[in-house]
Amino acid sequence: MKTPKHIAIIMDGNRRWAKKKGLDVIIGHQKMAREGIERVVKAAIDFDISYLTLWAFSTENWNRNPREVKALMSLFRELFDVQVKELNELGVKIQTIGDISRFDQDIQENMTLWQEKTKNNNKLTVNFALNYGGRDEILRAVEKISKKVKTGELSTDKLSAEDFSKYLDTADMPEPDLIIRPGGDQRLSGFLLWQCNYSELYFTDTLMPDFGKKDLEKAILELNDRQRRFGK
Repeated sequence: MKTPKHIAIIMDGNRRWAKKKGLDVIIGHQKMAREGIERVVKAAIDFDISYLTLWAFSTENWNRNPREVKALMSLFRELFDVQVKELNELGVKIQTIGDISRFDQDIQENMTLWQEKTKNNNKLTVNFALNYGGRDEILRAVEKISKKVKTGELSTDKLSAEDFSKYLDTADMPEPDLIIRPGGDQRLSGFLLWQCNYSELYFTDTLMPDFGKKDLEKAILELNDRQRRFGK
């Protein structure tokens, strides 16, 4: 089985998983955060994936019920305090994409701390997409470019698509070969808008808290069966 270099996952279906079982929606998020992430990371390592991007919280998710948002913030604290230690032991390099400035200071500090601590790990790079939105990422890139143009450091006359990519959150990583969305919905919801130009898309009804190694293998096998033409 030929494995892709970069897989990105829209971690969807936590609330539906909980509702199907008659549980509080927060239990669904806890199930995903405490078990689902490590399960998928271990599977990615087993399949020799180089980059795994996990979309955990979008720019629109702030509009959810305040109780749910508060619970998610607690889970992010737990993720970057407890679970990252286990990921570090697995040899995982941790990165974040998205505008993390909106998170509480202690969460931001732990994110930065673990990125620094794991920067030399090389088993797998895991990018947590937090307060991430594709449009927001592009707008922030435009703002960075605009500042450089104003200071004379950059000329828009010579700006190429490759140059623009250097100002995105994903500047130091390859574009995703495969984007997976568990949960049944068949849309990207603004995920990696710039980077998904030639990404293959895979949708599954499996809800994220149940998504595991067999599901990831099935997605990779389907990718192997597709002919990627890259516009040719």
